[in-house]
This record gives sequence, structure tokens and C-alpha cells, in this order.
Amino acid sequence: MSKELQLQVAPEIAANAPLLQAHIAKLMHVSANEIQKVVVLKRSVDARQKAIKINIKANVFFQGEPVVEETIALPHYNEVSNAPEVIVVGAGSAGLFAALRLIELGLKPIVIERGKDVRGRRRDLKAINRDHIVNEDSNYCFGEGGAGTYSDGKLYTRSKKRGDVDRILKLLVAFGATPEILVEAHPHIGTNKLPQIIQDIREKIKECGGQVLFETRVTDIIIESNKVRGVITNTGETIKAEKIILATGHSARDIFELLDRKKVLIEAKPFALGVRAEHPQSLIDQIQYSCDFRGEYLPPAPYSIVKQVNGRGMYSFCMCPGGVIAPCATSPGEVVTNGWSPSKRDQATANSGIVVELKLEDFKPFAKHGALAGMEFQKAIEQKAWHLAGGSYQSAATQQTQKVPAQRLVDFTQRKVSADIPKTSYVPGTTSVELGEVFPDFLTQIMREGFVQFGKSMKGYYTNEAVLHAPESRTSSPVRIPRDPYTLEHLEIEGLYPCGEGAGYAGGIISAAIDGEKCAEKCAETMKR
Repeated sequence: MSKELQLQVAPEIAANAPLLQAHIAKLMHVSANEIQKVVVLKRSVDARQKAIKINIKANVFFQGEPVVEETIALPHYNEVSNAPEVIVVGAGSAGLFAALRLIELGLKPIVIERGKDVRGRRRDLKAINRDHIVNEDSNYCFGEGGAGTYSDGKLYTRSKKRGDVDRILKLLVAFGATPEILVEAHPHIGTNKLPQIIQDIREKIKECGGQVLFETRVTDIIIESNKVRGVITNTGETIKAEKIILATGHSARDIFELLDRKKVLIEAKPFALGVRAEHPQSLIDQIQYSCDFRGEYLPPAPYSIVKQVNGRGMYSFCMCPGGVIAPCATSPGEVVTNGWSPSKRDQATANSGIVVELKLEDFKPFAKHGALAGMEFQKAIEQKAWHLAGGSYQSAATQQTQKVPAQRLVDFTQRKVSADIPKTSYVPGTTSVELGEVFPDFLTQIMREGFVQFGKSMKGYYTNEAVLHAPESRTSSPVRIPRDPYTLEHLEIEGLYPCGEGAGYAGGIISAAIDGEKCAEKCAETMKR
């Protein structure tokens, strides 16, 4: 009979199946030949001690017994060409998984995506990186797959509902992701591999009779007697439906403005904002692994750090080992940073958002904008950063620049303009700026004090080898679209399901996918009564 074990082993043993099997045999006081197979269920790095270990949870199968491994397969998807229709606005993680779940439940999704398909987006990403041209509908935030597709593909979530998380991970594996994402403590697909999975999900939606409309922007939501009746698109087309899953992402400012104009209830929501810090990956490895060289058996080291500074949390966000910093603006005349890693995480640098939690009171200077005050606060910092890095307000419509303000870390804390900025992974380039000019004084002071505290906790982190890029501003939505906690419908508009990151109910690929499925299920419940 198989036996489940939890153990710690050296990295070189964890990386070699025969060595791991021999090690387990020794622990169990049996011959290695008596073990038929070891199936690793979970794996994580424990770097708390000088001798780094790998935590492993595994099933051990002995000779003569059947090896039982879970088969990962797609669920049954219905043919829904003639089924009742649900509009899904946005083809990010929330929208795509909502569409798949609708098909499972016998409903037809009509997915409306303002951007291009996942392959077509690449030309626009090249344009923003090399030519500094921002396509407002096709960029790192907008397009098939949403913000997660070309900004890392991290699958880690703080969701406590393990069953929901496992379901989404298994669906990704069934669509082509490596089964390793079911094993690793912090699973990651990689920006280079996720596009094919997204494309296959889209093809499954279409194969089953669903629709996916690209380069189609929703310009109005038809509401009659506080009930949705459909949408109007930028082409002038009216698409009718009595259920709309609104999964537009955290950067769809035009949708927030539309809802505000239509007097649909929305709320300003606190979020976090700061900079993106880049260090040499070798330095982060030395800090985290307490060694000069991590060797071939350990992955590039991540880090996670949180400090309380002047009553506010300052913390790392979306840390990318072996990754690069990307330009994530969604309009000309602004700059925004984010980070991503390829599947091998093999770049020479590590980067992370380092952000400070904001409060609603911080948005008071923008109070005239009502529920959009946080969004206007965010926008003002992005536009100021663009200007300080070289953009001109007089020629914003024609001037193309995606350079960002940058400063060496120690220089920032000491209020010194850096004499030079080394070449970083941010392709459009940097301009040496005193970053205190980018942010409000209270935010600058918290970051200056916080980085010094970071250095005390992570010896070596506080160094002028690190370069800060500003701003990291799209951590989550600056707006919440309130919904009933049970029905998931908007509090005032029947048939409208605010969903995912843009509505303020998720934070990443997995949690957004989970929320998309839940909204689909609630749609189905009411439509089948």
C-alpha cells in the first residue's frame, strides 16, 4: 500500500529522482528496489537555515501495487451555439474562466475584448518597448489574457479556498501548462508559455459555440428600469443580453468613467503605490540563500518583505526573480512600471514592486471627482512621472516617450539625484530624477524610511546597486463596483455582475479566475430558475 511522506532533503537530492528514491528508501529502512515509484505532491524551498533544504510531500508506491496518479483532463463542455447568452466584458483571467464555466453550465458566452488576440498583442508590446508608442487598447494591460499574460504568469494566491485554487490550476494543466504548477509552492507559468494556453482556451470557447470578439470596446451599457439589457460597442453594434459579467481589469478607466456618468453606484477604493526596485539576481541569491553562488539546484531566489512605517504597510509586490521591468502605460502621456519573468527565470536581474498602502483620506485633493478620486490620484502621479522623465505637456499628443524616472536606492533615501543610472532591464530607458518629485511628501517619506528598514532585515538589500523605477501604480483597482455578497449582482443594477480585479474582488490570475467562475455560476442559477 502506498505511503505519504513529508521530508526535507538537500537541493541536489530533490532535483534527482533516483537519488530521492534512494534517500526515501533509507529513511523507510527498505531497499531502493522495493520502491516502484515516488510521486512528488508538493515542493518548497526552506532557506531559513544556513544549510538550505527542500521540503517535499510525496506518495511512495511499492513494488507489486498499482501506481495511482490523478489524471488531469478537461471537464465536459457543452455545445452552446443556441443556448441563452451572457455577455462577458473582458478576456482576462476572470473573463475567460467565466466563459468556460458558462459553457459547462449550458450557457453561451459572448466575450467582448477591447484589445487584440494574444499573438497580435506582441507587435504592440514591441512598439511600446522600442518605439515608445502606446496603443490604448492593446498593451501589457489590455488584450486577450489580460494583464497577467505578458506580465509574469504568477499563479500564487492568498485564497484560503484550496479546492477552488486546485480546480483552476488543474484546468490550466489540462490546457497545456506544466504539471509542475500543481507541485510548486509558488507556481509560475512564465510569460513565454502562457500565450499558447490562453489561445487554446479561446479556441475551446469558440469550438463550443461561444463568441470571442477582439478589438471591440464597450462604449455603453444599456440599462432599463435598473436592469441590464445589453451593451453598445465602438462599432455602433448593439449586443443584447440580460446578464453581463463585467471583467474589465484594474486599468479600464473608461468603464469606471462610463459607470460614473450613468450614475451606477461605484466607490473609491484604497490601493497601494510606489516604485519598482531592481537588484542583480546574484545579490538577491546571496541575501536569501546566504551563499556566494546559489548553484544549479536552487531556483533564482525570490523575496517577500513587509514593514510598518508611520502606521502604514510598505511591502514587496509581484516580485519577479530572474525577470525584467516592463512599460505598462495604457495611455500616451503617462508611464507605469510592472515586472515579469520568463518560465526559466533566467534573466540577470530581480525586480519587485515596493509599494505603500494608501487610504481614502489620501485622495482628498481629488475629492471633486467623487468615486474616481483614487483613479485621478493614480493618474496624476503617472502623468507627472512621464513629464519628469522627459515628456512635454505641450506635445503630449505627438511626443512618444516611455522613459521612466529612476534613482539609485541609497541616493533616494539621501535625497541625492543619482550621478548616473546603470542600464537596467527596462527597455525604453530611464531618466535620473529625484523621485521625491514624483510622489506626495508623505509617500516619499514612508518609502525613504522603509527602504532603510528593509536593509536592516535583508543585509545587502540597501545598496546603490539597486535602481528604483517610478511609478508602480497599478497594484489593484482604484475603484470598487459594489455587489451583493450572495448573488454577486451589482447592488442596484439587476443582471450586472462586477467581477475580478477591475471590480475590486481579486488580485492576480488565480483569484480572478475563481471570481469569474463564481459569477458565471450565479448567472446560471438565476437563468435556470
